[in-house]
Amino acid sequence: MKWLTPLVAFLLAADALAGKPQFEIEIKNHMFYPDRVVVPVGTKVRLIIHNRDDKPEEFESFELNREKVIAGNATTAIFIGPLSAGEYPFFGEFNLETAQGMIIAE
Repeated sequence: MKWLTPLVAFLLAADALAGKPQFEIEIKNHMFYPDRVVVPVGTKVRLIIHNRDDKPEEFESFELNREKVIAGNATTAIFIGPLSAGEYPFFGEFNLETAQGMIIAE
């Protein structure tokens, strides 16, 4: 029965995340992929960001009021929303020329 505790913990965690849409973004070669993510209006969502580069990058958005450094070859989660309809730009602070993206709430 030792396996039951991890299983219950997993099921509770999955249940807590149920109902919250999840979107994944990758950072590769100092760029965001995809660079445009469409999310539902009025819903809190979870962004999973995978930094595939060896160097850190900072996910930043003034409009979303988010700022987070992601170490090289690391993954992090950021919650955003609920958002009103519109466009919310984000960028990589360490590579402003190439690391640009947009969250679109519709």
